[in-house]
Amino acid sequence: MENKDLVIYGGVCNFCNGAVAFILKRDKAERFTFSPMQSEYAQEVIAQYEVDTVGIDTFMLVKNGQLFLWSDAALEIAKDLSGLWFVFGVFRILPRTLRDFFYKTFARNRIKLFGGTQQCQIPDKKVLERFRGFAK
Repeated sequence: MENKDLVIYGGVCNFCNGAVAFILKRDKAERFTFSPMQSEYAQEVIAQYEVDTVGIDTFMLVKNGQLFLWSDAALEIAKDLSGLWFVFGVFRILPRTLRDFFYKTFARNRIKLFGGTQQCQIPDKKVLERFRGFAK
C-alpha cells in the first residue's frame, strides 16, 4: 500500500464519501488509497507535508511523494481513472487561482448541499484494505 497514491478527503461529508465511491468504481488499477481527514493517519501526512491551509474545503492527493491540493488534486485523480475522465484535464488551462476559487466555494457549501455525518463512514469490507486510518 506504500506505493499507492493517497487521497485525503472529508470523512464526515456525504459528497466526499460519494466522491470516494466514484473513484473506487473507476480506479481499475487500484492505484488509490484513502484516508479521512479526521483520522490520525491523515493528520500525520498533513503535518509531514507541512500543509497549513487545512480546512473544511481541503482535498488532497499525495502522488509519487508530491502533494496536490484542491482542484489540482481533483484533476490529477481524474487523469488516472478509467473512462474519459482524463478530458477534465483541459481545465488546467485555467489559472489555478480561478479553479481553486470555484472549488473552494463549492467545498465550503457541500455539507449544506449534500449533508454530513457526525463521524466518518466506515468503508465496505470489500474495499477496507484500501483505506488508512480505520481500525481493521
